[in-house]
Amino acid sequence: MEKRYDILVIGSGVAGLFFALKLADRFKILVVTKGQATVSNTYYAQGGIAAPIGEDDSVELHIQDTLDAGRGLSKEPVVRRIISYAAQGIKELIDMGVQFTEADSNLELGKEGGHSRKRIVHVGDFTGKVIEEKMVELARNHPNIDIFENSFAVDLITQHHLRIPESRKRKEPIRCFGAYVLDTKAGEINTVLAQYTLLASGGCGRVYFHTTNPPVATGDGVAMAFRAGARVANMEFIQFHPTKLYNPSDPVPFLISETVRGEGGVLRRKDGSTFMEMYNPKRELAPRDIVARAIDHELKSTGDPCVYLDVTHLDKDFVRKRFPAIYEHCLSIGIDITKDWIPVVPAAHYMCGGVMVDENGRTDIENLYASGEVAYTGLHGANRLASNSLLEALALSHFAAEDIKQRFGSVEGFPPVPSWDTSGVFDSHEWVVISHDRLELEHIMWDYVGIVRSDKRLNMARERVEKISSEVRDFYAKNPVRQELAELRNLVSVAELIILSALARKESRGLHYNVNYPYQSEKFKKETILKAF
Repeated sequence: MEKRYDILVIGSGVAGLFFALKLADRFKILVVTKGQATVSNTYYAQGGIAAPIGEDDSVELHIQDTLDAGRGLSKEPVVRRIISYAAQGIKELIDMGVQFTEADSNLELGKEGGHSRKRIVHVGDFTGKVIEEKMVELARNHPNIDIFENSFAVDLITQHHLRIPESRKRKEPIRCFGAYVLDTKAGEINTVLAQYTLLASGGCGRVYFHTTNPPVATGDGVAMAFRAGARVANMEFIQFHPTKLYNPSDPVPFLISETVRGEGGVLRRKDGSTFMEMYNPKRELAPRDIVARAIDHELKSTGDPCVYLDVTHLDKDFVRKRFPAIYEHCLSIGIDITKDWIPVVPAAHYMCGGVMVDENGRTDIENLYASGEVAYTGLHGANRLASNSLLEALALSHFAAEDIKQRFGSVEGFPPVPSWDTSGVFDSHEWVVISHDRLELEHIMWDYVGIVRSDKRLNMARERVEKISSEVRDFYAKNPVRQELAELRNLVSVAELIILSALARKESRGLHYNVNYPYQSEKFKKETILKAF
């Protein structure tokens, strides 16, 4: 079945829905999301949105903190533009109905690692959930926005799919005409054509065995864009959040927000001794890459399964009020955080690289934009400053929407696009291969391409992932497309990009730490860029 829209949005997190709402009064928009509309990384964002709006704060201070965290790889013009938008973005969310936590008739501001001021605008410790639910509500009620849930974007439609001789002439720019979208309930692949497409599909945390990300974070947008011919950059910079709740019996990951340390939480070994003073003078408020490596070193040195985050010295009423979701979740498994230490471990959390975009969210592929975690803007550099992620998503979606308003109408009509080709496909009934390969991939990435890396481990990972990739390609070519197969195909692609990018960076910088090259080098003070062809 063929469907036509003005704009196609792939992903239903804040990046996709904020963008759609900004354009919906003028254009007909389709939002496709592979699960329920509210299931996204946005929903699980506890901390908040960084915005320099405090009396003792300024845009310049926020810019400097971001540049410091980025370890010399952030693009200052991009940093400046995005952070200058922060106050406007907060106001727009308030106008949309988001009710942020207040204190004395002003917005209450939290502090997180790497920030020199209190500037985290939040709703308790479940900011992302509130924003996501409001965005979904507004989108569902808008007559020009259709939301298709359980709809998996399999591939972007470009000239490569057109069955016309020389449909893409030499040097002709690649153009995006929409996407092939799998209806996961019906098992059918629809052709969705759109004048403009926005990738807002989130990150790739599920490529790692330990992650804070929900099951939907399988790197789909990066993999699709790379296959279509877009450049990706800085994929070696995977941020590992220092403090995921350690609970082996719980299959659903639960994050212990950065703000817990920002409000005075202290990291301890099981004997009660502290250790962050050994690694950085900012102790628990050091940037995430430093804290994650410190915990990783402690675990490897002691053999303990976790370290502990202690807030028992803080006022009990304050803890319950400031962290209601964390308090209730921990209490449900027998941990009263006002009395007990919280067991924590690092876990894959955020992808600082992604599909390369310009300052308005345009990718290399004409009529294809990207925003949110899937996009590489240059804001984060080698390490993301806490709570800059939601800010980046809001800002880039705003810039992209404004750019499309100026451009709309300049796009040529659609060429004849063929339906999805199922010829030569049969069901081998060997689907156990998918679950086996995926689990092996997750362990390879965690063991060999994790917080601390080496050339030997990276090369071992490359060899093993290449074998899995060959298996998956062969299986994909012969079997009907199902979501679990398409996700594994994307995860393998993203794993290869992370490994190749990590091997290319012969230094340690920010989130990429290689024991063979423990120091930063001016020689490698540049992006790691990969392109398929």
